[in-house]
Amino acid sequence: MRKLIIFAIVGFFAQLIDGSLGMGYGLTSTSLLMAFGVAPAVASASVHMSEIVTTAASGASHYRFGNVDKKMLIKLMIPGALGAFFGAAILSSIPGDLIKPYLSFFLMLMGIYVLTRFSFKRKNSNEMEKESEGSSTWYLVPLGAVAGFFDAVGGGGWGPINTPTLLSIKGAVPRKVIGTVGASEFAVTASATLGFLLFLGWEQLNWIWVLAFIIGGVIAAPIAAFLVRIIPSYLLGVVVGGFIILTNLNTVLNALGTSSKLTPVIYGILAFCWLFAIVWTVRNNIQLDRSSKTSLEGEI
Repeated sequence: MRKLIIFAIVGFFAQLIDGSLGMGYGLTSTSLLMAFGVAPAVASASVHMSEIVTTAASGASHYRFGNVDKKMLIKLMIPGALGAFFGAAILSSIPGDLIKPYLSFFLMLMGIYVLTRFSFKRKNSNEMEKESEGSSTWYLVPLGAVAGFFDAVGGGGWGPINTPTLLSIKGAVPRKVIGTVGASEFAVTASATLGFLLFLGWEQLNWIWVLAFIIGGVIAAPIAAFLVRIIPSYLLGVVVGGFIILTNLNTVLNALGTSSKLTPVIYGILAFCWLFAIVWTVRNNIQLDRSSKTSLEGEI
């Protein structure tokens, strides 16, 4: 019973992170199951099964709060679902840990780019939406396919791959990116789950664990969608960038054979830099708002 309560709490915070930042549910939940000794394929299958419900709740919440770009949704969702099914078939026979260091390194670079971009560019959401109108979206098809594949293979990857990539594109609106990625994840999750059930079988899943994750995730979904709408775009971008870096740092350090004594120091330095970037960005934007108001009052 104690383990189930822990799973429900983790499911709540995992969905709160995922719904607010566009990533994190699969990585958090899968990591917990792996810590309890669950096989990678079974862990990924269990998490994806629970995500069918949580992503549906998250997607509906984001749609209600106006965080979804319908055109982007379709172009991500269909190739993502196909990639996820293929990834589930691969993971059922081949360990997915082999590709994680390379993926994590790529995501760290994307996280650094996103953090610096939103730290030094101060634009409101309306300005950014105008920039993105009419731009080409051909890249969404291969991006969705790759993200769907890695999501199934790694137990989580739809958000970590799509969110930083889309945020790094000129004209990206953080709440629209996060909302669209979250809403499209339902189809990807359903497709991956179908693949796991076909190649692993129903008997491999622990339905009590799945239910615990679902309960926690459904409660958190509307809260996360609301937070995305009220948090300023520039702040959300900086938070997402730092989160991406710290989430993937451990995998990269382990792959490089970094000393265990040096690891906490590296984490401490990066955490301090992340906090500094958040404070610096908030302060600069507050000063910018004050200057704009002063100029406007002077004109009047």
